Amino acid sequence: MARRAAAPAGPVGDDFSFVSPVAKYLLFFFNLLFWVISVAMVAVGVYARLLKHAEAAMACLAVDPAILLVVVGVLTFLITFCGCVGSLRENICLLRMFSVCLTVVFLLQLAAGVLGFVFSDKARGKVSEIINGAIVHYRDDLDLQNLIDFGQKEFSCCGGVSYKDWSQNMYFNCTATNPSHERCSVPFSCCLRDASQAVINTMCGHGMQARGYLEASAFIYTNGCIDKLVNWTHSNLFLLGGITLGLALPQLVGIVLAQLLINQIRDQIKLQLYNQQHRADPWY
Repeated sequence: MARRAAAPAGPVGDDFSFVSPVAKYLLFFFNLLFWVISVAMVAVGVYARLLKHAEAAMACLAVDPAILLVVVGVLTFLITFCGCVGSLRENICLLRMFSVCLTVVFLLQLAAGVLGFVFSDKARGKVSEIINGAIVHYRDDLDLQNLIDFGQKEFSCCGGVSYKDWSQNMYFNCTATNPSHERCSVPFSCCLRDASQAVINTMCGHGMQARGYLEASAFIYTNGCIDKLVNWTHSNLFLLGGITLGLALPQLVGIVLAQLLINQIRDQIKLQLYNQQHRADPWY
């Protein structure tokens, strides 16, 4: 926090300013960078949504990566816009709004991390719910499909708890009344990788849900992605801590710079009022 300036003994020249150009333009360019990033996020998210069919677009809004990108981008745009204009125009109202919003976001992130650690079972249940919802809409959204396939390949897993979770999807459902040619199958991203294969066999997961764990494990990953994700999290706590710090540090810097600039602008306003009072004095 900036130290409050004491009232000067006499009028100070108009060229003097308590507002530091370094703090002002550092905060401006700091927000400008994230403002440009937020515009790009919104543009990519909107473009991705426009490419989708209307029925698919309305079917899975809750698990659509494009919607998440747009929401995060819009929030970032509004917050950084306040920071950009507030710092450039030396507007206390906008700077205070920027500081408050950034503080709320930081506290929400901190609370989510603490609650996720304390209530790990409930957090696991929420993750399971999200994954199951994504499985249901796997064929409805190409972006979601690519995201699930990427996750299953990277974590060498299949489904939420096990590979049989794919029966929740209408195309992979294992009931006898399912007319789909993918009945009782799993996506090709569940299949064990063979480095010698030049072309990916997209039908390698055909009929795997009808097989037992031991038999299916010779062809696909039978373990669910939830356990794999939990194990990866426990094994990479330092990496996650570094990422969290990397996200939190710019927010803290923005909050400190905004408060510093607010205090400097207040001192400048007091200085201007002081000079006006003394210039109105007939003995000045």
